[in-house]
Amino acid sequence: MSSLTEHEQHEVARANESAARPVVFIHGLWLLSSSWQKWRDLFEANGYVTLAPGWPDDPETVELAREEPEVFAKKMVKHVTEHYLEAISALTQQPVVIGHSFGGLIAQKIAGEGAASSTVSIDNAPFQGVLTLPRASLKSAFPVLKNPANVNRAVSLTFDEFKFGWANNVDEAEARELYENYHVPAAGLPLFQAATANLNPFAETKVDTKADARGPLLLISGENDNTVPPAIVHSSYELQSKNPGVTELVTIPGRGHSLTIDSGWREVADEALAFAQKYSPPLD
Repeated sequence: MSSLTEHEQHEVARANESAARPVVFIHGLWLLSSSWQKWRDLFEANGYVTLAPGWPDDPETVELAREEPEVFAKKMVKHVTEHYLEAISALTQQPVVIGHSFGGLIAQKIAGEGAASSTVSIDNAPFQGVLTLPRASLKSAFPVLKNPANVNRAVSLTFDEFKFGWANNVDEAEARELYENYHVPAAGLPLFQAATANLNPFAETKVDTKADARGPLLLISGENDNTVPPAIVHSSYELQSKNPGVTELVTIPGRGHSLTIDSGWREVADEALAFAQKYSPPLD
């Protein structure tokens, strides 16, 4: 039985009916797939067809998500990855895969499966083997990791927590707008999975960085990101750069974790688009 919603199945069918190359967007914790809409518009204006599946059982809107926070609880990295792989396997053309935060980690897992034409991973959550653990990242994750019971819960951030972890490089007014328009509860479990990955040989956050079929990979880091500081992305790059495929790293100056949704989103999207156009150009 398919785990894809009716809407997601429709998006897959739309992509398959198009002659364009598909681009699959993967969001991370505390966001919904609707957070990619501006990116989707940009990529479609440049000849791609896009789809943005949610995580399994995600509500359709921010309002519903806040009314039903329990639906986010207990989501695991493996289950979410399999959901996206199901959508990708139903496509007739191998897609570009773009992910942010935990979506960036999942994008790299998908690349390691040889399922992506090319991959862009933005401020990726750490995977097994990434040993760097900056203080800012620990503080950002503390609202979840401070209570072991949160492993089975959905957790919402307060505005102050969101401002530190996400919106530290935008002004107060924009930070509040982002919080109101985008922030939703998130599963605590993936953060515990990432935090214990290097102690667990069977960790679900393991990425096959050496896969021959990985394809070109771009890692993007926000210079001032508190949730995923550049040191984590740079460590990811060091591991991925051992792959025979193209591996590139770009650091965006003066940007925090909200770099995909805030007023500077276009600068980041243009980097991703240029990479896609170089290594996975639109199909005629």
